[in-house]
Amino acid sequence: MPRSIEGAMDRMTQILSRLARLAFWPALVFALVMAVLPKPPELPTDALGDKFQHMLAFFTLTTLAGLGWPRASIVRTALWLSLVGAGIEVVQAIPDLHRDSDWRDWVADSAAIMAACLPVFYFRRVAGDPGESGKA
Repeated sequence: MPRSIEGAMDRMTQILSRLARLAFWPALVFALVMAVLPKPPELPTDALGDKFQHMLAFFTLTTLAGLGWPRASIVRTALWLSLVGAGIEVVQAIPDLHRDSDWRDWVADSAAIMAACLPVFYFRRVAGDPGESGKA
């Protein structure tokens, strides 16, 4: 690949990583707040069901984390995000929150995390990142 194209690709990867890091934290806060609100507001995705919302949230978080920190282990990232999903279910078991804790939500979270690892891995390969694309 010519140097000018390689340099442009590196610059684009850096910009995308910065944007993903910037978007990750508000996305995480949004997911956590929505998970613990006693009566969360209605969303356009409500008609698609609770599992869809869990999967959308964790697919998004995994993608943002994987792109935002391209040298971080995608396996560790997946494990940490899965732990966040499990933690949400533990918190939702608190009776005063009037939420339903369901282990299947954590399974949906984890499935979405694993699914999001594929495009993250592909992006890292295409971007030519020397980081740990799949290393634990």
